[in-house]
Amino acid sequence: MATLLERDPNPQNFYASLIQGQKFAVIPELRLDSGDVLESCPVAYKTWGRLNESRDNVLVICHALTGSSDVSDWWSPLLGGGKAFDPAHFFIFCANVLGSPYGSASPLTTDPRTGRPYASEFPQTTVRDDVRAHKYVLDALGVQSVAAVIGGSMGGMTTLEWPLCTATGYVRSIIPIATAADHSAWGISWAETQRQCIYSDPKFDDGYYEPRPEGQPSAGLAAARMVAMLTYRSCVSFDARFGRKPQRQQRARHVQEPPLDLPRTDVPIAAATVASAAAVGGRSERMKGWAARRDPSFSAQGYLHYQGQKFVQRFDANCYLHITNKMDAHDVTLGRTHAQEIEGSTGDGESILREVLAAAPPGALVVSVETDALFLPEQQERLAACLANATLAVLKSSDGHDGFLLEFEQLGTLILDKLRRDFPQYYLSVLDGDVGLLDDVEGRTAQPGSGSLTGEVEAW
Repeated sequence: MATLLERDPNPQNFYASLIQGQKFAVIPELRLDSGDVLESCPVAYKTWGRLNESRDNVLVICHALTGSSDVSDWWSPLLGGGKAFDPAHFFIFCANVLGSPYGSASPLTTDPRTGRPYASEFPQTTVRDDVRAHKYVLDALGVQSVAAVIGGSMGGMTTLEWPLCTATGYVRSIIPIATAADHSAWGISWAETQRQCIYSDPKFDDGYYEPRPEGQPSAGLAAARMVAMLTYRSCVSFDARFGRKPQRQQRARHVQEPPLDLPRTDVPIAAATVASAAAVGGRSERMKGWAARRDPSFSAQGYLHYQGQKFVQRFDANCYLHITNKMDAHDVTLGRTHAQEIEGSTGDGESILREVLAAAPPGALVVSVETDALFLPEQQERLAACLANATLAVLKSSDGHDGFLLEFEQLGTLILDKLRRDFPQYYLSVLDGDVGLLDDVEGRTAQPGSGSLTGEVEAW
């Protein structure tokens, strides 16, 4: 059982302070899939709305890789009166995953055994560990059952695990979005490329760096984010948005932009080396020309530099390594079938997947993005084929994987229609009293220029 807290048990965590209005709980001992035990394990979360008398009007929202517990930051057009996530009818819960920098146990939290931050010694967690930890918090809040679990990308992985890690019937509906039953070789390879960017930065120092924006391996982390952005969007969206336009000029803006120059690891050049180069034909002048060419010439380059620098200001490198490894390990069938059955199976394993997903509630809504190149639409088709009585819906978008964070109107309509069909009883009355942090939602929609911390809408 978790104990609900009045304040953040790790106030020194800079990144957790970026998420406003979080609540906290602590789990005395959380045993992980790895066999390690996290003592005094904190969990950060946010809620909107109220529990009904039967304590079962619960929506669990699962955030993506670099998202947070603040649904109003990255899915705000879906949250509010008359929208998909309506606090007048539902108790909405979103918790920060283990390993993320935003307040739950992670490399940034203090190891109670040493009194120091875990850093790279933080034990590896899994998506299933996240579900168990968040279930402890729901128990502490008095939740009896969950109406629906909803999430995209890594959040979709978590969505699939919720009914498999809890008692039959505890979760009554699921909506996995832009996700898969396991992380593909393609996804693993992109993640490894990003990790190598971080490892190659000398400031990484095996993970023992100052865990603040100015202290971490910023060049490596920014480069990793740039690589990731290419997997989140599509060729069509980049060509349409940037083409071969030159790097834009800075202009006055209401939203403060980080500088566009990609942080680099400085390599000092000794004066003697410069003098020697000049003696052999002015090499130093040529070096200056090379350095100038590192600056963005095209708008697409400038956008990637902007994304890299913005990310350095809001995310931690050790946490990024941890969560990408967590995604790589995701496989809903792992440990849920006998070895001889796996060895004796033929084909692509759909019979095994169908057997495992039989524990999920029937009638799932699986959502795909038509141009997704990271989690291919074929992966959602496979899920829909293996989930009992599932429906597959496709978001029309040229923006690739990030379409689930950008196509608010399409997605909101799909989710709202699904919830109204499955749970008409919750729409017959309005919950009395305060419905949570609605004041935090009103007027905050993730539109271009809104200044979202973790969302993917950009006015750049």
